[in-house]
Amino acid sequence: MINWTLYKRGIRGSWKMLLIFAAVLTMYFTIIISMFDPALGSALNEFAKAMPELMSVVGMNPASAELVSFLEAYLYGFIMLIFPMIFCILSTNKLIVRHIDRGSMTYLLAAPVRRETVAFTQMKVMATGLFALVFYATVLGIINCEISFPGKLDIGRFILLNIGVLCLQFFIAGICFICACIFNDSKYALGVGAGIPALGFIIQMMANAGKELEKAKYATFFTLFDSDGIIAKESGAIFGMIALFIGALILFSAAIAIFSKKDLHI
Repeated sequence: MINWTLYKRGIRGSWKMLLIFAAVLTMYFTIIISMFDPALGSALNEFAKAMPELMSVVGMNPASAELVSFLEAYLYGFIMLIFPMIFCILSTNKLIVRHIDRGSMTYLLAAPVRRETVAFTQMKVMATGLFALVFYATVLGIINCEISFPGKLDIGRFILLNIGVLCLQFFIAGICFICACIFNDSKYALGVGAGIPALGFIIQMMANAGKELEKAKYATFFTLFDSDGIIAKESGAIFGMIALFIGALILFSAAIAIFSKKDLHI
């Protein structure tokens, strides 16, 4: 079902953007990990004590003094949510929206390739880039921690945390992709596709801000990503990961079905 020529073209067109995001993650991971101090407590923890409301908004509240909990709080409450999400939005624009907007989708569909194959191939390019980004972050975190704090990182729980992030980001990618397949106008495809996850993240931040808004978290899919629960290996958090992954499969399948039948007006 995949067109390898189109797939290779998509990968070649995405590697520069992938390198930029990898460089940004490298900077954040290196700086944050260097601030961990297992003996005296970290500078970030001291900042969290001074400004607890601000740190809570972006989910930076470590559950324990363990290194994996430190990384979960300071990298997976904001950095590993927002940057892969931006990557999903930009990838969708590059792979689907821009082709429709510029009319170049005409040439893709004029080739002897089924619409389902075109949509599936573009989805595969996005999924490959997203997997590569999260995989890089996982390896980067492990190597940095083993160099700076040998034996301190629970690698198994850290890998599980990254699998959870990947499930969440696949779900976000599914939202972006289905919106790109539903709307012909780029402003609606990008506006709705980027707006839904962005609004969900804002609601999650509001829920983190205080008890008065705590129930707002149930209005967004971000609540299914329970990073504290994942590193504690709680069953509810694991089920949340599975739900996000299944939801992503449903969204991508629906998007391909919609794309294969719609009138693109190109």
